[in-house]
Amino acid sequence: MAVKLKLTRLGSKKHPFYRVVAANNETARDGRPLEFLGYYNPMTNPPEVKLHADKIKQWLDRGAIPTETVRALLKHM
Repeated sequence: MAVKLKLTRLGSKKHPFYRVVAANNETARDGRPLEFLGYYNPMTNPPEVKLHADKIKQWLDRGAIPTETVRALLKHM
């Protein structure tokens, strides 16, 4: 069971809001996550990103693999 750090989509049509979560790689995009790690709101100017660095570090130490989008968000931490 590989764990990935990925985004789940919330919000209404044409107004996305994303949560950064740790989830099994076989779980659907909006499926049940293992843990919530923060959020990303691209609709504000500038985009709002709030991440729990300590939780993310724990998951990365356990071997979780971030997706490309989450990796880009982590660079701004």
